[in-house]
Amino acid sequence: MSGLRKKLIGSRAFYASVLALLVPMIVQQGITQFVNLLDNVMVGRLGTTPMSGVAIVNQIIFIFNLTIFGGLGGASLFGAQFAGKKDHEGVRYTLRFRLVFSVVVCALGILIFLLFGEQLFQLYLNKESSSPEEIASTLGYAKEYIAIMLFGLLPFAINQCFSSTLRDVGETFSPMVASLIAICVNLTGNYLLIYGSFGFPKMGVAGAALATVIARWAEMGYLLLRTWRHRKQFPFLQGLFRHFRVPLSLVKQIAVTGTPLLLNETLWSIGTAAVNMCYSFRGLEAVAATNINSTVWNLFAIVMAAMGNAIGILSGQLLGANDIPGAKDTVRKLLFFSVCVNAVIGGLIVAVSPFIPYIYNTEPSVRQTATHLLMVSGSFLPLSAYTQGTYFTIRSGGKTFITFLFDCVFTWVVCLPIAFCLCQFTGLSVVWVFFFVSAADILKAGIGTVMLVSGIWAKNMVGDRPEN
Repeated sequence: MSGLRKKLIGSRAFYASVLALLVPMIVQQGITQFVNLLDNVMVGRLGTTPMSGVAIVNQIIFIFNLTIFGGLGGASLFGAQFAGKKDHEGVRYTLRFRLVFSVVVCALGILIFLLFGEQLFQLYLNKESSSPEEIASTLGYAKEYIAIMLFGLLPFAINQCFSSTLRDVGETFSPMVASLIAICVNLTGNYLLIYGSFGFPKMGVAGAALATVIARWAEMGYLLLRTWRHRKQFPFLQGLFRHFRVPLSLVKQIAVTGTPLLLNETLWSIGTAAVNMCYSFRGLEAVAATNINSTVWNLFAIVMAAMGNAIGILSGQLLGANDIPGAKDTVRKLLFFSVCVNAVIGGLIVAVSPFIPYIYNTEPSVRQTATHLLMVSGSFLPLSAYTQGTYFTIRSGGKTFITFLFDCVFTWVVCLPIAFCLCQFTGLSVVWVFFFVSAADILKAGIGTVMLVSGIWAKNMVGDRPEN
């Protein structure tokens, strides 16, 4: 028993070092998700169709966000290991790569939204389950919302470039403060612009979008200004903008390692959006209920998300320092810690699930469905924490093709067929469909355990970095 305890539980010094990295990320993500919840509630107070219209747009923007995360993730794998090796020039190269990639993706994303946005939104509107009036109203709100949100895509991407690089080198305070500023701006803007408070125009969903865009530009402005003023603290910033040259050999390495990760995040987000599209077969009430569930779940899942990032960063730094046994030991203890903590949080979600939907101005049937969805989400949170931790562990050693199979292919081959078949060929409610889709992670957990035990993920990728 003492041997097992030693393997799964770390020392006080171990948890102190973990919390030093973890707490700022939890605070940042926690406040962000809390404001997202308030933002969602404020729009939800306008009614079911405005909330559904915004939720549909956010499903599509989610794909853009995950494409950015995926593209930056490949560079971040090298950035964390370069940081562990104290190779500041290597970190600088990865930041340049991120910036170029983000600008290109933003241009493509805006073009797609302008040309095909309405067609994408209509995929979530089921004519058999909703009236023509409801569909027309929801589509109108979606178009109104996206017209403004497009102006926030670029600052969002730039923020992710700098925030992810700073986290790679262990700096989590600056991104946290930047998020706090954005949150205050967003929340204030929502209050003033959605309802027209203190003489401001009453803009509804357009006000929510405008507040979000202003907040993202404010966040970017602060993050760039603060990091540049403290550039001596971050040697990788020195000479960053003199040119945008990145050694071709490193570009190839990032491309080879990061392309599966990019495809994984992009295709996984499309698969997740497709799963939600299946839920929409049950009508706009299902869209509204799943929107409430996902927004509330994101708030409660912040520890899970932060733990996943921490596992990736800490294991990546240890692998970069060529401490393979230390990386394995750290991962094992962090996974155990994450599952235990999220079991408690999951129980809390189940306990408060009957009360949360009442903060929305929506129909009783939507509230009831949202309550049941939250109960399912809370019950499966420990399992989700384990699978996400496994994903970041495998990714930290550069096994991105395996993570592509583990995450994206699993969603398309297992989760999406379950959702589609149950929605199309059975009369099961959206709650039961959601339950069976969530339960599929049991299989993923088994696959992930095999990969962890095999140790194939524990690889130092930056032992010898080519210069040209």
